[in-house]
Amino acid sequence: MFSMSLEFLEKSNELAKERKPFAVATVVRVEGSSSARPGSKALIDKYGNLLLGWVGGGCAESAVRREAIESIARGEPEFLTLDMTDEVLGVGMPCGGKMDVYIEPVLPKPHLLIIGHGRIAETVTSLARTLNFFVTVDDPLATRESFPDADRLLPDDVDLSQAHIDPETYVVIATQHKGDHLWLKKAIEADAAYIALISSHHRARLVLDYVQANGVPREKLGRVWAPAGLDLGAKTPEEIALAIVSQIVALRRGGNGQPLNQRRASHADAQNEKILTQCDAVRR
Repeated sequence: MFSMSLEFLEKSNELAKERKPFAVATVVRVEGSSSARPGSKALIDKYGNLLLGWVGGGCAESAVRREAIESIARGEPEFLTLDMTDEVLGVGMPCGGKMDVYIEPVLPKPHLLIIGHGRIAETVTSLARTLNFFVTVDDPLATRESFPDADRLLPDDVDLSQAHIDPETYVVIATQHKGDHLWLKKAIEADAAYIALISSHHRARLVLDYVQANGVPREKLGRVWAPAGLDLGAKTPEEIALAIVSQIVALRRGGNGQPLNQRRASHADAQNEKILTQCDAVRR
């Protein structure tokens, strides 16, 4: 048992270091017949593959794996009760017994890639680290002194190969017009979760026109935030950085940047309109 527990921890640590999402499924209660016992655990990846451990045989395993996929996608734990006594209402075949399984997703920190240097980039790094992002800074002038809060520095990525961009990467381009069109094209082609270009309106238009002329479909340009950030009336580098990080949080959490008091008012107006419509229907 000790050997299995150690293997379980080592595998969990390996997945975490590789920034791969997974779920830990733990049997917390068993009633009646079941091959698993309370405390039985399994590691399941985002595709539903059982990587290690045991939570029962075919009667329960497929149901746990399906729920683990959903739990990882939602980023929320799930408490699952499996009825293995009923072929119709249970998990598919009458194996006997009932089992409660707690499924907990283990997700890597969201990845923010900052390309460039300067005070805006430095402040974005600090703010993002405070908000629990894993921050990579890619720039020839990126030093530990300038970016003490960065998790990873890439000062020699001359061919743009070291910075991994995928659909879960948030990208902020702060290259001050040095190769920004190349990075923008790479981020768009990688379908990054967020793509922001720190620039003026004029420079943004030039860069977007360039990448479109070099093969990027026009409809994909609509995903680029250029100039970057929410309209906070920002003037200083620190304020601009706050506007950018605020936009990232809003998009990640499904917000829209609208003031909360206006949001409440809009909701109340909608409710009132619904009540008035129902009253009119009753009168008629």
